[in-house]
Amino acid sequence: MKKKAIIMGAAGRDFHDFNSFFRDNEEYEVVCFTAEQIPGIDNRTYPTEIAGKMYPDGIPIEPEEKLEELIKENNIDVVFLSYSDLPFPYVMERASRVLGSGASFQLLGPKAMQLESSKPVIAVNAVRTGCGKSQTTRYIAEILKKKGLKFVVIREPMPYGNLVEQKVMRFEKYEDMEKNKCTIEEMEEFEPHIEKGNILYAGVDYSAILKEAEKEADMILWDGGNNEFSFYKTDVLFVIVDPFRTGHETAYHPGMANFLMADAVIINKVNTAKKEEIEKLRKNIKKWNPKAKIIECNSALTMEEKVDLKGKKVLVVEDGPTVTHGGMDTGAATVIALEQKAEIVDPKPFAVDSIKKTFEKYPHLSKVLPAMGYGEKQIKDLEETINRTECNIVLSGTPIDLNKIIKTDKKIIRVRYDLEEVNEGEIEKEITDKIKG
Repeated sequence: MKKKAIIMGAAGRDFHDFNSFFRDNEEYEVVCFTAEQIPGIDNRTYPTEIAGKMYPDGIPIEPEEKLEELIKENNIDVVFLSYSDLPFPYVMERASRVLGSGASFQLLGPKAMQLESSKPVIAVNAVRTGCGKSQTTRYIAEILKKKGLKFVVIREPMPYGNLVEQKVMRFEKYEDMEKNKCTIEEMEEFEPHIEKGNILYAGVDYSAILKEAEKEADMILWDGGNNEFSFYKTDVLFVIVDPFRTGHETAYHPGMANFLMADAVIINKVNTAKKEEIEKLRKNIKKWNPKAKIIECNSALTMEEKVDLKGKKVLVVEDGPTVTHGGMDTGAATVIALEQKAEIVDPKPFAVDSIKKTFEKYPHLSKVLPAMGYGEKQIKDLEETINRTECNIVLSGTPIDLNKIIKTDKKIIRVRYDLEEVNEGEIEKEITDKIKG
């Protein structure tokens, strides 16, 4: 008899786990997905066009809050957890809820869900959201360009819209984001690559994506958002750790697994971190993954326009995932504002609707406005919150150009952050050593 299963997810690795392991697998019947972490991704259906012939009606996506009810109503045998950036107690709390409802609890490992490419794969992962994966991926992309290698970037999924239309998405120019109705969260990751001239793929079906990418590339560069596993078997795996969150590398799922698998561990932000925290990370790397190469990097911050912020009322906008479920209460724009002795304005009194709810859900946020935008309504709420906030300047640490997506009379200055190696050439050498020719 088939085992009846539920896949717990957040519109990302859960879909990939299904496609790579459960689709056409006669041993399992996936009764439903559950959705958590991202607003508005439940109460949909995973479409039969992607789910396959075993699921002619598709697969329902239910809110995770109904987990126990779903297990009991459907006599579920096993529940698979397939989302990320989760503290270990959170994982075991979910496991206990599943076990307490009578089902088994499982996690799919890389062997079960990683696809093999005919091309070499460089992967950039991290132990937490907000460590600096995107800037590292862009840095590696520049190395590959200088070496004359033809590559494409493949990004961890963020399919929040029409899943059939988002099966395979290719991005080369800004209009491609408009055509695919990208959310702010997608644009934060896609736009910097487009600005650099990098071709990027993302979507829902990563087997179909790989086939298309391999047609135009000699190498795959995996940009592993939300500290997921690479969806592809890797030839070289870079994993980034954060000296502002020392200890998280051994306290989060699946970040610790990435940490243990890394060929090279990049300690980022050393230019602004405390020396003792960097040393703690070095000791942890040597303890848990002694074979990994340790590479130290700076996260260099620059203002797109030079303005004296001293004494000015500044609204700080930061990357949404980093300061929400990533757990940070500061970002690149905050660092610049503090350095220049700006008066940082608290946006909470001016927040509306979904942005107000975000502050309620993440009470650690203080004087930081997360650039939330998982849909048109949330983008409008972000726009209204910015317009209502009493400030002189908006300092934006999100990778996207807010001027392109919101309407405001306020001056918005972007803060960019780029990777710099402390000892230049170490990342290139790691790639060259692992990928011959």
